[in-house]
Amino acid sequence: MRRRFSLFGLFAVLVLVVAACGGGGGGETGAAGTTGGGAECGSGSISLMGIWVSTEQKSIQAVLDGFKAKCPDVTVKYNPAGDNIVTVLATAVQGGNPPDLATIAQPGTIKEYAQSGKIKPIDFAKDTVSANYSQSTVDLGTIDGKLYSFLFKGANKSTVWYNVPLFDDAGVEPPKNWDEFLAAAQTIKASGVPAYSIGGADGWTLTDLFENIYIRTAGPDKYDQLATHEILGDTDNIFGGKQGALQTDFPTSVTNAFGDPPKAAMVLEADFVEGEILNSTKAKPETGFNVFDFPSINDSPPAVVGGGDQVVMFKDSPAARALVEYLATPEAAEIWVRLGGFASPNKGVPESAYQDPLLRSTATALANAEVFRFDLSDLQPSAFGGTVGQGEFKLFQDFLSNPSDVDGIAQQLEDAAAAAYKSG
Repeated sequence: MRRRFSLFGLFAVLVLVVAACGGGGGGETGAAGTTGGGAECGSGSISLMGIWVSTEQKSIQAVLDGFKAKCPDVTVKYNPAGDNIVTVLATAVQGGNPPDLATIAQPGTIKEYAQSGKIKPIDFAKDTVSANYSQSTVDLGTIDGKLYSFLFKGANKSTVWYNVPLFDDAGVEPPKNWDEFLAAAQTIKASGVPAYSIGGADGWTLTDLFENIYIRTAGPDKYDQLATHEILGDTDNIFGGKQGALQTDFPTSVTNAFGDPPKAAMVLEADFVEGEILNSTKAKPETGFNVFDFPSINDSPPAVVGGGDQVVMFKDSPAARALVEYLATPEAAEIWVRLGGFASPNKGVPESAYQDPLLRSTATALANAEVFRFDLSDLQPSAFGGTVGQGEFKLFQDFLSNPSDVDGIAQQLEDAAAAAYKSG
């Protein structure tokens, strides 16, 4: 009988590691009207820096056009920084010329800016944010008792994307719990196709998998007792095996599962998998591919691990406050939702606004999640949680290569985390 390796000995140590380590130039005052949140608009020019370019830049501009209609005396200049936004923003801050507002995808970076006094509290918008977002999301933006950010654009990472014809051929249904999930994987394997396609060459795919299992075993408050389970069954059920997965990047892992012919049946990743399927394969929604929630483990309650872009304010002014209030409203989010390619954590956005039924499903799960936790690797120092070739990315790749070395990898994770938090 082939041995099935467990990651949960590793999880138990990491729980202790995380618990031990974790933890104005703008507009002038005016009276041009109010935003949907009730804030005075002010007047003048303000700036917003974000990651969005190309099609997404057009979408955020449509949202800003909606703000302009409510606050005609305020002009918002959008500055697209692209994937280098962290560096571009840091340079602007160090040079004494930050934007009025920015969107940041790393809560750890936001915390550093808040504790150094670089960004301003947005407690003036707390009523609007609390009314439209889950308590978990409000907690995410709260630092030392003050609200500093809110999640404007989200990503649901607690999703499993599956090849519908392969599931039909194997006679399996989307599973509801972990036992059903493992059983379905074995049935799919018996039908002649590996169950999983994993892009292990991109270390973040492995941390995302870990985080979903972790929250369902340790619980959102990290105190539930961990149990021993099988993780993904045997590694022969991954397309290409362990070494093949380590040489497969995320886009390839998607085409492996949904290309023609398919080489695997499932991709365990975020809602942005759909865009990769549509861009790189001929598979069609619902008939060629579909999605189910990451399964419950040991009757764990529903939980969503996610990521996304949080709004922060560097310069305090009536116009900046008005834009913060506006972006926190369902009205602002719905503009982009109807354009497509946008998952809103805002509970007030109607499901009918989503034209894509699969995105509607994953986005509403994100918005309505009672338990939401931001991507763990983004909450940690980048040297440990977000750097290619080191920290979590590298060590989970090592673990995939040799899953029997639980104790060794656990110790290396503890050492790497301690070093990163010490230097940070």
